Amino acid sequence: MQERTVKRSDFLPVNKNDMIERGWDRVDFAYVIGDAYVDHPSFGHAVISRVLESHGYRVGIISQPDWKDPESIQVFGEPRLGFLVSAGNMDSMVNHYSVSKKHRKTDAYTPGGEMGKRPDYACVVYGNLIRRTYKKTPVILGGIEASLRRLAHYDYWSDRLKRSILLDSGADIISYGMGERSIVEIADALDAGIPVSELTYIDGTVVKIKDGDRIYDAEFLPSYDELKADRKNYARSFYTQYLNTDAFNGKRLAEPYSEHLYIVQNPPAKPLSVTEMDDVYDLPYMRTYHPSYEAKGGIPAISEIRFSLISSRGCFGGCSFCALTFHQGRIVQVRSHDSLLREAEIITKEKDFKGYIHDVGGPTANFRHPSCQKQLEHGVCRNRQCRFPNPCGNLDADHSDYVALLKKLRQIPGVKKVFIRSGIRFDYLLADRKKDFLRELCQYHVSGQLKVAPEHVAQPVLSLMGKPEHSVYEKFTEEFYKMNDKVGKKQYLVPYLMSSHPGSTLKEAVELAEYCRDLGYMPEQVQDFYPTPSTLSTCMYYTGIDPRNGKEVYVPKNPHEKAMQRALIQYRNPELYDLVLEALRRAGRMDLVGYGPKCLIRPKRSHENHAAVPYRANKRGTVKNSISRKPAVENHSRRKKKTIRNIHKKK
Repeated sequence: MQERTVKRSDFLPVNKNDMIERGWDRVDFAYVIGDAYVDHPSFGHAVISRVLESHGYRVGIISQPDWKDPESIQVFGEPRLGFLVSAGNMDSMVNHYSVSKKHRKTDAYTPGGEMGKRPDYACVVYGNLIRRTYKKTPVILGGIEASLRRLAHYDYWSDRLKRSILLDSGADIISYGMGERSIVEIADALDAGIPVSELTYIDGTVVKIKDGDRIYDAEFLPSYDELKADRKNYARSFYTQYLNTDAFNGKRLAEPYSEHLYIVQNPPAKPLSVTEMDDVYDLPYMRTYHPSYEAKGGIPAISEIRFSLISSRGCFGGCSFCALTFHQGRIVQVRSHDSLLREAEIITKEKDFKGYIHDVGGPTANFRHPSCQKQLEHGVCRNRQCRFPNPCGNLDADHSDYVALLKKLRQIPGVKKVFIRSGIRFDYLLADRKKDFLRELCQYHVSGQLKVAPEHVAQPVLSLMGKPEHSVYEKFTEEFYKMNDKVGKKQYLVPYLMSSHPGSTLKEAVELAEYCRDLGYMPEQVQDFYPTPSTLSTCMYYTGIDPRNGKEVYVPKNPHEKAMQRALIQYRNPELYDLVLEALRRAGRMDLVGYGPKCLIRPKRSHENHAAVPYRANKRGTVKNSISRKPAVENHSRRKKKTIRNIHKKK
């Protein structure tokens, strides 16, 4: 099989010499990005630049400029139409800091994984860097950082309410969401000679307007001063934004900052059709990083997506801690089978391809079908979720298209196995009465362990998370292991669990620890809730209010309490013994300290020799509790082993 060859000249220009070699005297757009330049459709800057190129525009890439040096953004001189600015595939603060606000050690989107090649609040810094040199050149923000900070927002890292990023960055306009439609409209308008200040009407954009009389057909949000004065105002404002994220029924929103300054969010851009999605993903991506990074070992992030396929975007799952509602919307958009098969065949010709497609999915892998027929004409419901608190009666759970796609991919010459590693929504899977996807999943698409995200077990927390009742997850585990028996497989579930989400007291944290005890499972890593911009959960964290109903919510903010909640899930770790003991004492659950099979830890005196009560499975290795046929998983961290031993046999 002949491998694809990639040349430097096949990439977009990254310096003036590249530009001259193409015969250009200037670029139309200079794209300033916080990531390394990776020409792959999993990277937003690659998609937007290739879309613009397909419409005849010249784009040059300025990757990770030195934000202390104004000359670093003058690589191509002044672009003809404007600067595009993106912090990268992640919010720069999430990229830099853990939830405990400690510096991360590596950056997967930088050559060699080196940290420190982009600034904090990258969009703001890059925007002001450009403005110092080019006073009037249009600056258009895009990407996840700008999209989720487009209106006033709570910033976890500074612990305060911040203005729209449009104001702090000095930019002219934000292209929010996925951006393919709005960026072309912006480019065409600028190319036609329309001043950027007049581009106030494009769907999928956020703009500054100085004259309130020019704002039409808009719902006015509380002013920025009102938001700062009362967090209840912010909760109400956020919920109004939440109700207006749909392209079909979302209203124009206006956020006042003074009598002569308004930030206006135009309605979201319409979702892409199947043909339009195909056109975007069929563009001539090089599917790898720029050759100039080879000397530093390349870009670590490419390993996660190099042999994966993006089959969909959008999610109607409704998880409160996820920002997809604000960024991609709830309407699922998909690519055709032909487009995905073409890309899969390209993958088989990649260097180092071993026959394994790592993933076929999107935000939720098994969402490749509209949640209902109504949304195709009228959009999603403003005040109701498709899956929460109970599945909508109009929900049409259907995996037939996804199953057909997976079968075709497995038949491609050179493909040995097709995995599904992006998240699956287990409640949606159960709602499909055909059960054909569960069989396909277990028989062909699990690599021994399937990671799923119940997140918690306590109903008060699950309700605030927007997740189904725990009994739904129990039913899924039962069906999963039954199906594995039918197809003759020994495969196991690995649950993702989250600590310290709003609504979680020590009582709920202990309940989650007891679940881990009964499951015989101690996760090596626990995700502590991370308040990232523009999620319902972050709004709860900041305001102490559930914006959906105005009710007060308990929020664990004290670092010590958060540490205790996290330690409870990993109660077997001897280093966490004191935290677990304190948490149980504070929760009034000292009945869990002792020698019985239900105890989490031994008394203090016994702790010197035995840090935690070992899990006691029965002789046949089966976990006996309310959840049938689960694997017992024993952690061997004290032996410094990275793998876990799964115990699962028939009852």
